[in-house]
Amino acid sequence: MKVLTNPALCVGADLPAWLAAGGGTGLSHALAEPDAIIPLLEAAGLRGLGGAGFPTHRKWASVAAQPGPERWIICNGNEDEPGTFKDRFLLAEAPHQVIEGALIAAVAVKAAQVVLYVNPREDTAVRACRAAVDAWMAHPLAEAVSAAIGARLALRVMESSGLYIGGEETGAVSSVMGGFPFPRLKPPFPVEHGVGDAPTLINNVETLAQATHILWHGAEWYRALGLGDAVGTKLYSLSGDVLRPGLHELPMGTPLRELVFGQGGGMLAGKAFKAVFTGGPSNTLLTAADLDVPLDFENVRARGSRLGTGAMIVVGEGTSILRKTAEYVAFFAASSCGQCPSCKIGTHQVSRILERLESGAGRVDDLTALENLARMLPGSGRCGLVDGAATVLASSLATFRQEYEAALPSD
Repeated sequence: MKVLTNPALCVGADLPAWLAAGGGTGLSHALAEPDAIIPLLEAAGLRGLGGAGFPTHRKWASVAAQPGPERWIICNGNEDEPGTFKDRFLLAEAPHQVIEGALIAAVAVKAAQVVLYVNPREDTAVRACRAAVDAWMAHPLAEAVSAAIGARLALRVMESSGLYIGGEETGAVSSVMGGFPFPRLKPPFPVEHGVGDAPTLINNVETLAQATHILWHGAEWYRALGLGDAVGTKLYSLSGDVLRPGLHELPMGTPLRELVFGQGGGMLAGKAFKAVFTGGPSNTLLTAADLDVPLDFENVRARGSRLGTGAMIVVGEGTSILRKTAEYVAFFAASSCGQCPSCKIGTHQVSRILERLESGAGRVDDLTALENLARMLPGSGRCGLVDGAATVLASSLATFRQEYEAALPSD
């Protein structure tokens, strides 16, 4: 069952069309029973869909419990990782689902400051969000939200830096405050000290859109959408060596095989399935032995990987894993903000060795150097960038070591 991508609800910035299709119902329910919002999300089992999978109700409850009159909400639509394109679709084609979710969150935690934080390279999404925000601010529901919060609602669109690190939550806080998106060490977390040192709730675009439907249809409805023990639906950005790449919404718990061969139409040019970068290039590889894994948080983690953003980059036989890994590590190296020497130097060193191996100029000790770097780099930076580079390196080394060995000199 399509929820977020239901054509009847993907009406662009047209607020009357959204309301005519039933939009606004979730927010009305939230306004009627503000204290029931967070328990409803807990009953539904909603988790963060931007990568971490953290229980949404716990994050909202943490912000709501903080002292002080000022709170912020940041809807994180920076989305800059290779292979991920779900958020830009929602922001461009269904911004009202996202905005309504953000307003529900505002009512739940009593946050008057709400920012849609959008990657500036997605100009269609930026325009749609600006038009949608203008429509909401002119609607009586905005006044009702202000009354529930006890302060004047300030809902706006802000273009992010467009940098990968700008999507890290402390980097997003820095951007909203007008600075460069340098990530900082945690704790403290933004839920305690965020924008202007005020408690700040940061959620991914997809998470907020799902919250809209949970408040609209209820927890039991949402849980029933998933397969097995999984709940809800998930957006998958499917790309790579498949016949039908694109955005696919499926029940959480759908097997990887169904995504690749059912929704994706199978492999290009009759190639055999080789692997998939699961959850984007910052996670581990799954192979043909994992095709029947249910795509949900627990089952994917049990295979040593993570669901992440839902980006699925498929690789067929004949495509070099070493080459793909070199491309992704080069992206991370170029995206480093330079704060942490281990990240700035380490990712560039890994990238340099991979490029050397891939070009046929590998050295005898290159594999040992890569193994040492994969062991030393994780946890050494202020954000997850260096961890992502180390994870994809370690996974590709472990799973496709023969490709690395074949790139070494023969004598």
